[in-house]
Amino acid sequence: MNTKTLISIYISALVAANLLVAWLGPWFSPINAFVLIGLDLSLRDKMHDRWDGSPAKIGGLIAAAGAISYLLNPAAGMIAIASVAAFTAAMVADSMVYQALRNKPWLVKANGSNAAGAAADSVLFPTIAFGGFMPEIVLLQFAAKVCGGAVWSYLLRK
Repeated sequence: MNTKTLISIYISALVAANLLVAWLGPWFSPINAFVLIGLDLSLRDKMHDRWDGSPAKIGGLIAAAGAISYLLNPAAGMIAIASVAAFTAAMVADSMVYQALRNKPWLVKANGSNAAGAAADSVLFPTIAFGGFMPEIVLLQFAAKVCGGAVWSYLLRK
């Protein structure tokens, strides 16, 4: 898969996740987390390899997805803000673990870093987006992101 395709899928999945949560609410977060955020976490690892871990490039994609989410639905403003904040924290956690595992096979690097990114994202996103700590949503999101990321990393491994 070429880099432009990865970028398009990454941004589209993040925007779709933001808009679906804005439309359907917190109950939909775990479903989104498995399908779309698990995909984004694994795609980030692919781009991490191609861009030598450049946080500026990945951060730019996160900011672009937040801006597009807001432009498509200004009522999703708090969701977009929460998404950018949570995915930025997840990017930092993901990158640190991915670099620490750089000499391991790709599936080990991807799933290890996905777990770190999922932890950061799962705490921050619902807390900011919905205005309070929601432990059940945090735990469900975390489990869904780790499981979804595992599925996607397996599918994207080549």
